Amino acid sequence: MANIAEVLGRLTPEEVEELRSLGPQGHLPRHLVDALDRAAGGTGSGRGYYVANGNVSATGGPLLVLRSDVSSWLAGTAS
Repeated sequence: MANIAEVLGRLTPEEVEELRSLGPQGHLPRHLVDALDRAAGGTGSGRGYYVANGNVSATGGPLLVLRSDVSSWLAGTAS
């Protein structure tokens, strides 16, 4: 997996701000999952930057959140 800063640096400023606004447990909408995949190299490449939180949506799909270290990096609290 590539460096967090490198991958998130490929997102638009608007995408980064939207990810920040969701917070560490905010469910990722499809367009942000797609943006993370794009930034990581293509379809499905962002897996690992986001993870399932154990809940499912109304349609039965897993609800996805940012991995804790990715969320910390976005919040500026990563060590």
